[in-house]
Amino acid sequence: MSNRSEQFSALFDPKGIIVAGASTHPGKFGFVVLHNIITCGYEGNIFATNREGSEVLGRPTLRSISEVPDGAADLMFVCTPAATNSELLKDAASKGVRAAFIASAGYGESDAEGQKRQDELVALAEEHDLLIVVTNGQGLVSTPSSLCAQIVAPYPPAGKIGIASQSGNFVSSFMNLSRQSGVGVSRAVSVGNAAQVGVLDALEFFADDPHTAVGLLYVEGIPDGREFAERIGAVARRMPVVVLKGGTTASGAQAAASHTGSLATDDKVFDGMCAQFGIVRASTLTEAFDCAATIVSQPLPRGPRTAVVTTVGGWGVVTADALSQTSLELLPLPEDLRDHLDTLLPPRWSRNNPIDMAGGETKDTVPEVLRAVVGHPGIDAVIMLGVGIQSNQGALERRGPFYPDHGLERIVAFHDRQDRRYVETATELSMEFGKPVLVATELAIADPDNAAVAAMRDAGRFCYPSADRAVVALDRLNRLHTWRDRRGLPAFDS
Repeated sequence: MSNRSEQFSALFDPKGIIVAGASTHPGKFGFVVLHNIITCGYEGNIFATNREGSEVLGRPTLRSISEVPDGAADLMFVCTPAATNSELLKDAASKGVRAAFIASAGYGESDAEGQKRQDELVALAEEHDLLIVVTNGQGLVSTPSSLCAQIVAPYPPAGKIGIASQSGNFVSSFMNLSRQSGVGVSRAVSVGNAAQVGVLDALEFFADDPHTAVGLLYVEGIPDGREFAERIGAVARRMPVVVLKGGTTASGAQAAASHTGSLATDDKVFDGMCAQFGIVRASTLTEAFDCAATIVSQPLPRGPRTAVVTTVGGWGVVTADALSQTSLELLPLPEDLRDHLDTLLPPRWSRNNPIDMAGGETKDTVPEVLRAVVGHPGIDAVIMLGVGIQSNQGALERRGPFYPDHGLERIVAFHDRQDRRYVETATELSMEFGKPVLVATELAIADPDNAAVAAMRDAGRFCYPSADRAVVALDRLNRLHTWRDRRGLPAFDS
């Protein structure tokens, strides 16, 4: 294992942690990060230090790092003022610490004096063989180690999305979407000023990490465009990468400079670089997470031929409109498939694509139709609409004054079972045939407890809040397949 790999292992999978500057005040960083480390289940050694030696959260603290046993901790989370941190790092290195996250502000993002302090800290870290994340950022998360070393919530479910961001707020936002959707995170870190460690350093670690299957980045500025392109391009051949970039307008660039001290790059050049190197570029926060979640929860399509399966017509119409603006093809329904569906659906069904079942589904119709469509060799991907309707009605009946009488208890339970069955079937068929099957419903937001939505979350598959978001994510997935296929590269293992 290389020196840098060992340092990143200490950052994300430490055997022990020092919280420097632990506080008894629940509003201070030194209290919150210790609380989060303990609360989220980290099982390694935890040492908290403060000058008074005060008990924090019922745990004794040490007055200095010199009291930490040699070799018992390899990560330090620093909540002390910037002026004291140089001596702190020296002491930590002498105890075997290999990595440090410095939450203190007052470095390169502030002024010339702050930049000087930052440069001195980086030189000190290099001298003492330390990896340091210098940032006025929020911290880091590593679900394989049950580690939440952050000064804010949330803590996401475990999964395979690796997040690296120049803004701590975006780390929180992506992880909030992870919690909402159930599509989990492996590692997450905010690098802020990128003094010694930047988003690409984290991304390169993710590419070799067995717990991570996709890199999700937020960047504002790129000091060396050629180096950035070469490094991210090398990773993108091995692991899918999704990028959201801020500072694409004049006002955004000005805000980025004041936020992290970053200099914006020409947006057209950046866009071209992403296209050249097979990087998925997203235009919004939700699109970025949608794409990363799709990559880890769906197989790559083998081509653009898409079928839309819907319980009612209107959703199919707007989805067809959305598909027309992408690399995807709304496939004319093959004759053999149309003949097969004629035997499953009432005469009023659409007899074309989108496949509008026209409310004619019975107990087994939806699973049978899905199997016919997903299994057809002429179809590369499926978007499924209209799930959750039955259990949505059941939820109203459950809340009403007549439940559980009048047969309501039985029918509500039946509705829940059916909607859960539909999405479980979609997942099973996707895996059986190796094709993406995307499920979309506004109930993903409107009622996260809906049986269909809950079943998607339980399966670790993303439930799209709208058909157009499903279309955009599938389009990005198809473009990624096309880029790799043209270069003879294999599909990713998720």
